[in-house]
Amino acid sequence: MASDSLRQRRDQALGSGAELFYYTPLEIVRGEGVYLYDRAGRRYVDMYNNVPCIGHANPAVVRAMAEQQAMVNTHSRYLHEGIVSFAERLVDLNHDGIESVVFSCSGTEAIEVAIQIARVVTGSRGLVCTDATYHGNSELAASLTNVGCAANQTGEIRGFPFPERYRPLQQGLSEEALCEAYLARVESAIENLKKEGAGFATLIMCSIFANEGLPDIPSGFMARVTDLVHREGGLVIADEVQSGYGRTGCWWGYEKTEFRPDIVVTGKPMGNGLPLGATAAKKEYVDAFRAEKDYFSTCAATPLQAAVGMAVLDEIERLDLLKNAAGVGDRLVNELRGRMDRYDAMGDVRGSGLFLGVELIKDGDSKEPDAESTITLSDRLKDKGFLVSNSGKYENVLKIRPPLVFSHQNADDFLAAFDECMEKM
Repeated sequence: MASDSLRQRRDQALGSGAELFYYTPLEIVRGEGVYLYDRAGRRYVDMYNNVPCIGHANPAVVRAMAEQQAMVNTHSRYLHEGIVSFAERLVDLNHDGIESVVFSCSGTEAIEVAIQIARVVTGSRGLVCTDATYHGNSELAASLTNVGCAANQTGEIRGFPFPERYRPLQQGLSEEALCEAYLARVESAIENLKKEGAGFATLIMCSIFANEGLPDIPSGFMARVTDLVHREGGLVIADEVQSGYGRTGCWWGYEKTEFRPDIVVTGKPMGNGLPLGATAAKKEYVDAFRAEKDYFSTCAATPLQAAVGMAVLDEIERLDLLKNAAGVGDRLVNELRGRMDRYDAMGDVRGSGLFLGVELIKDGDSKEPDAESTITLSDRLKDKGFLVSNSGKYENVLKIRPPLVFSHQNADDFLAAFDECMEKM
């Protein structure tokens, strides 16, 4: 088969082990809106990719990219109106404590900048994150991945159990007491960092804990943990790479989970496919970072990034995609929750806007995760023409994250395919 030949060539060219989705990988050759097409012309509904947040091959973005590249694209050591206006617009979309922006080319790079800002401002190096997070693939960012509650207790990183109500830290607690229990674990991690000598610089969190499986968070946790971090002399970094840009029906995930981060990181959706990332904070924090680090990234803060970034924001507003994400997403999550009594394997349905998770379990009493069935379901949905994936601490959460132009009709079609697949599980 041609696909087998391409896969063999890929292994040779890219190195064996470069990840592919599905038991039989797809060769995708074209995209349009929420749809992707394989070489044979079969159409799939993309329900996974948050990079093309306003849809694949959006004409306005394509036009902005071509026109700017045809005019000029150079590094940021020249003055250019475009990038200044883009930064000002991003600042205006955030809360009033966000004043200046450092542009980069990826979420990973933006996370690195955020951590450096926190370390410069606080004079400390210690980092706290959850035990099932992901913030990038550089050496520093990757060291935060699945750090574990008991791991790295002598380094500069501490993990704490991510806050959730489905598998709570302790059974039988009220929501208030559960919130207190998670806060105590964060406080313990901070105290340990200080005791071991690294000090405490920052708590970094995805605003909706996407890689942790979109848990339902105990009420008040996010605002209270932010207060805790500030009392301990640290800063809060909100990783908005997955949760920002209208994904939850709000501009930012931190609006949905109700806290005010000191540093906001954005990435993938900003350029709808063009490499673009940003780290935003108070001007005095960004000034201190620039004074100490003399940061420069050749392909960042360019006229091309500005033109494409502005086009993405324009399209989100023109198409009213925050409203669409909220409306279609609310209906989809309610429809899925209504199926939990029908399918025993559905342990929980969570999420907001157009970022949902369906947790599959082996047994309702034990809540034992069922990663194998989740992978199988993902593959069967692919065969039905719907592209999803799995994630979460136990890899048993069906991850539903379509472009924001996903419609009610798309949702209806998906639900029909979901029912057909679940009935055969």
